[in-house]
Amino acid sequence: MNTKKLTLSAPEDVIAEAKKIAARNKTSVSAMFTRLLNAVSRSGDVEEIPIGPVTLRASGIVDLPPVAEDQLLTDALEEKFGSTR
Repeated sequence: MNTKKLTLSAPEDVIAEAKKIAARNKTSVSAMFTRLLNAVSRSGDVEEIPIGPVTLRASGIVDLPPVAEDQLLTDALEEKFGSTR
């Protein structure tokens, strides 16, 4: 897959939190962002759900569907450990 650099703006605390989450999951902020967008694009139109303030500030332009967080975790685990299906 070809990649291209993208510059995003976010509050410093959101950036710091994203880096912590990425480090904990042994991935990069770029990879997390890619998985997030892939999950959102696969989910289609879904009602809005309440999300935390850090996530809200980080996502700003994206409405997360109810299954997105679970799917992101599943995708990350499959990427790290391989598919169990």
